[in-house]
Amino acid sequence: MTIVHLLERNARDYAGDTALVEINPEQPETRRLTWHEYELVEPTHRVKHYRREITWAVFNEKANRLANMLTQCGIGKGKKVAILLMNCIDWLPIYFGILKTGALAVPLNFRYSSDEIDYCLDLAQADVLIFGNEFVGRVEAVADKISKNCKLIYFGNGCPAFADDYNDLTSECSGIFPACELTEQDDAAIYFSSGTTGFPKAILHNHESLIFSCQVEQNHHSQTKDDCFLCIPPLYHTGAKMHWFGSLITGSKAVILKGTGARSILEAASSEQCSIVWLLVPWAQDILNALDRGEIKLEEFDLSRWRLMHIGAQPVPQSLIRRWLEYFPHHAYDTNYGLSESIGPGAVHLGVENVHKVGAIGVPGYGWQTKIVSPEGEEVTQGDVGELCLTGPGVMTCYYRDEKATADSLKDGWLYTGDMAMQDEDGFIYLVDRKKDVIITGGENLYPVQIENFLAAHPKIKDVAVIGLPDPRLGEIATAIIEIKQDMTCTEEEINEFCKELPRYKRPRKIIFADVPRNPTGKIEKPKLRKIYGAEGLVDSQNKS
Repeated sequence: MTIVHLLERNARDYAGDTALVEINPEQPETRRLTWHEYELVEPTHRVKHYRREITWAVFNEKANRLANMLTQCGIGKGKKVAILLMNCIDWLPIYFGILKTGALAVPLNFRYSSDEIDYCLDLAQADVLIFGNEFVGRVEAVADKISKNCKLIYFGNGCPAFADDYNDLTSECSGIFPACELTEQDDAAIYFSSGTTGFPKAILHNHESLIFSCQVEQNHHSQTKDDCFLCIPPLYHTGAKMHWFGSLITGSKAVILKGTGARSILEAASSEQCSIVWLLVPWAQDILNALDRGEIKLEEFDLSRWRLMHIGAQPVPQSLIRRWLEYFPHHAYDTNYGLSESIGPGAVHLGVENVHKVGAIGVPGYGWQTKIVSPEGEEVTQGDVGELCLTGPGVMTCYYRDEKATADSLKDGWLYTGDMAMQDEDGFIYLVDRKKDVIITGGENLYPVQIENFLAAHPKIKDVAVIGLPDPRLGEIATAIIEIKQDMTCTEEEINEFCKELPRYKRPRKIIFADVPRNPTGKIEKPKLRKIYGAEGLVDSQNKS
């Protein structure tokens, strides 16, 4: 079985049930839509923003129309179709339409520059690019180059002259598509690494990885047909999509929210009666801070069905979860660890029954095995720090067209993650830091995540990143870039006083008050910070108020 079969089952068994809802808080509900009539849904009296929904039958029909169009264009097994779209209700039908042909889906990061788009399309050997209105300028800048090998298809209104119109191409296509013979060992998708240290790598997964991620998600979070998942992160990333796979395998409703504001998240969870919400750390912090300031009040919302809040993509400060459970004591909480190379979340997970272990990333996930090894590849003693390794059905096939990187990361069936970790006496794994982010100061190894987690408990700190910067005496010094909460002020003296609870060698030697940049999946962009504050020397920063 593949995930394509799951969609077809849902279209058969749950044809008239809602599959996807799209909500855009910044779009007024009065705007007339230009989509086919079956997509139009009148907003309810509770919803004051742009909203539309599709059923499982329509989801499958839209995927079939695209599959038929792609087949007419010569796309089939082994071909690659790239997707460059912002989150929308058509993103997933397009993804499944590609898979139905036997071709590989190639999602692209919506932050990519023209050069990165060109690079990724070339690396993946893409045959088609489907792109949206937001990317016209970036695609046009390299259109002459990429269109020599890649057909350009525009999704939206006002098709540019250098591309073909998606609506025109699919309008006469049948909503029925003869099933392509697929096995779990067939190639399914190419995802790209975050690319925060240079151009990204292409990560190849087969259909076994995708169906396995469905099983992992349902096992960890006990989804049923009655659940409703609120999806906010970008769908090009494995994290968001593989969490949504829990909705796919159960045939349950999911809501795509195009907005990350605290009020928007709570309003969507309330109006759509969401039961599962996956947040990134900054969004959870924004909700808590807005509640602390009284800008939003819980009694404004009906959150009675919200049963699970989970976080992934980054280390989670213990202080954040303690605060969260004060406001939401009835919530189950989970955190998930994974990489695009391990089909996203769930390779390690805390487990809703282990909230007393907040701070750990957890234990091996359903169907996964882990080990922690020394630089020589030997398993370390429990309690010692080493590199976290994973094995299971969700490990990537390879880095596409990069034999050296594949050989460096895949060894005897184990994925070497590049993350430093330790395991406590109860078997729970704690993420210490990325191998490349370890700071060596005066011969001592410092792990920035540990310092970040400590500083995150300060009542005035909204976000924090710790990086190593050059020092002529110590080699490197730990430097904390600190983003202060709205309407608050803070001094370096306050931070230094707070850090007296840390061992002296772990205390930051330099404090900088500035914004902390994060990518769309919530990870701190430390290479950007090193470039800003390292290469040209430290710059003076005023306290942020």
